[in-house]
Amino acid sequence: MAKHSTQQEGVLPSIQLHSSGKGFRVRRPSVWAVSTFLIALLVALPVIVIFAHVFFPSGEVWAHLASTVLGRYLSNTVVLSVTVALGTTFIGTACAWLVVMCRFPGKRVFEWALLLPLAVPTYVIAYAYTDFLQFAGPLQSTLRTWFDWQHGDYYFPDVRSLGGASLLITMVLYPYVYLLARASFMEQSVSALDVGRTLGLGPWKMFRRVALPLARPAIIGGVSLVLMETLNEFGAVQFFGVDTFTTGIYRTWFGLGEQVAAAQLAACLLVFVFIVVLLERASRGGRQYHASASYQALPQYSLRSGRAVLAFVACFLPILIGFIVPALILLEMAITTGDPLFGTRFLTFALNSLFLASGAAVVAVVLAVLLSYSARLNSSTWVRGANRIAAMGYAIPGSVVAVGIMIPLAWLDQRLNLFLRDNYGFLVGLVFSGSAFVLIYAYTVRFLAVSFNTVEASLGKVTPSMDAAARTLGQTAGGALRKVHTPIMRGSLLAAGILVFVDVMKELPATIILRPFNFDTLAVRAYSLASDERLAESATSSLFIVAVGIIPVIILSLAMRNSRPGSGNRR
Repeated sequence: MAKHSTQQEGVLPSIQLHSSGKGFRVRRPSVWAVSTFLIALLVALPVIVIFAHVFFPSGEVWAHLASTVLGRYLSNTVVLSVTVALGTTFIGTACAWLVVMCRFPGKRVFEWALLLPLAVPTYVIAYAYTDFLQFAGPLQSTLRTWFDWQHGDYYFPDVRSLGGASLLITMVLYPYVYLLARASFMEQSVSALDVGRTLGLGPWKMFRRVALPLARPAIIGGVSLVLMETLNEFGAVQFFGVDTFTTGIYRTWFGLGEQVAAAQLAACLLVFVFIVVLLERASRGGRQYHASASYQALPQYSLRSGRAVLAFVACFLPILIGFIVPALILLEMAITTGDPLFGTRFLTFALNSLFLASGAAVVAVVLAVLLSYSARLNSSTWVRGANRIAAMGYAIPGSVVAVGIMIPLAWLDQRLNLFLRDNYGFLVGLVFSGSAFVLIYAYTVRFLAVSFNTVEASLGKVTPSMDAAARTLGQTAGGALRKVHTPIMRGSLLAAGILVFVDVMKELPATIILRPFNFDTLAVRAYSLASDERLAESATSSLFIVAVGIIPVIILSLAMRNSRPGSGNRR
C-alpha cells in the first residue's frame, strides 16, 4: 500500500486508519464536514439546554404553575392551533384552486395579492384591529351615532379574545398554505385531469377526487408551517390577553424570575412542535405522489355571473381583512398621530432593526452555503443528519430559542465575572448575554432553515461537471465554491438573504427576551407602545415593518410567475 495518500476534500467525518510502511495513520475529517457538525451543534444547543432543565428542580414554582395556569396554557394553545390550522387550510386551498383553475374578474391581480398578508406581522394586525373595533374606535362610534345607541344597547364581539386572535392570525398565515397549494396545483399533470373528465367528473368532484389528493403533501406542508408560526406567536396573544405557552414562558422568566420553570414550560412547547412534525410525516405515511412529466397549459373553468362574483369575493375578503384594512388603519393613525419620537430616537430604532436584520441575513446565508456545499462534497449519512439538525431551527419557537440561549450565556457571564473579581478585583458586566450579537445568534438559529432551503435548491441546479472542470483546472473545493458556484447562485443568495432579513425585522419574542438594555428595535417599540395602550403612536413603527415585509411578497410573486412549463403568459 502507498506510503502516503492524498486527503480529499469532503471525506467522511469519521476517523479512519490507513496502514503504511510505518504503521497506521489517522485520516482527519475534512474542514467542510467539521464545519457542518459545528453549525449543527450551535443550532441544537438551545434545544439541548431546554431538555436538560426538565430534570432540574424548580421548587414550588412548577407546582404553582401546574395548579393554576398550566391547564389554561394547554387548552388555549390547542384551541388556537387547531382553529388557525383549519381556517388557513380552507382559505389557502380554496383561493389557490380558484386562481389556478378558474377564470373570473380580478384573477391576475389575486394571484399575487393573496400573498400580501405575509407582509403584516400578527402583532401588527392585532394592534390595528383593536384600535378599529374597540368601544371608542371609529366603527362602534359610527354605529352609535347612526342608530343613537348607548352602551349596553347592542352586542359587539370582543376582538381581544381567543376567537379574535384565531381569526386575525388565520388572516395573516393563510398565505403559507396558499403558496404551496397553488404551486402544487400548477404542477399537476393535465393527463390526470383528463382522466377525471373522461370519467364524467365535474369541477367540484375533479377538485375533491383528483386535484386535492395530489396536492395533499403540499397542503400539509403549508399547514405545518402555519402551526409552527402559531406556536411561536407572542405579540398578538399577549396583547389580547390569551394565555399560551409562549406568553407563559415570558411571564415566568421576567415576572417570576424563574429560569428553570421557564425552561420547563419551553420544553412543553417543544413537545407540541415535535408532535406537529411527527404528524406531518405520519400523514404522508410513506406515500409518494407522482404526476406525468409532460406538461401542457392547464384547462380553466370560465365562471359566469353569480359564480364569478362568489369567486371574486372569496379571494378579495382575505386580502381585505389581512392587508388592506390594517394597512389603511395604520396609515391613518401614522398621519394623524404618529410616533412622538419620529425623527429623533425613531431613527435609532430603525438602525438597530436594520443592523440586526442585515447581520443575521449575512450570517445565515454564509452558514447555509457551508452546509449545502459540504453536503455536495460529502453525501454521507453523518453529514446529511447534521444538515437536518442545522435546518430544524425554524421549527423551534423564538421564545424557546431565547431561553435556551440565555441560560448558558448568563452562566458564562456569571463565571467570568466571579473569576475576574476573585483574581483581579474588577467586573466586566454582561459580555456574552448583554450584547446585540446574542440576538444575531438567536436569529441565525431560528431562520437558518429559510436560507438553507433556498441555497440548497439553487446549488442543486449547478451540474457536477462544473465541479469536475474547476478541479481539473487546479481549483480546490473552496476555490470552486468562490469562483464558480457563488457567481451562479448570486440571485438565490440575495433572495435568501432578503427572506431572512424580513423575518428578523418582524421577529418579536426572542428579541424581547434577549435584547440588551436600552437596545430597542421597531418591533419592540411597536409592542411597548401597544402594551401601554398607545396604539396610535405604535402605528409608525408597525407601518415601517409592513412596508419592509412587502419585499418577500414581490420576490415570491416573481418566482411563481410562469413557473409551470408550457403555461407561457396565458390567463
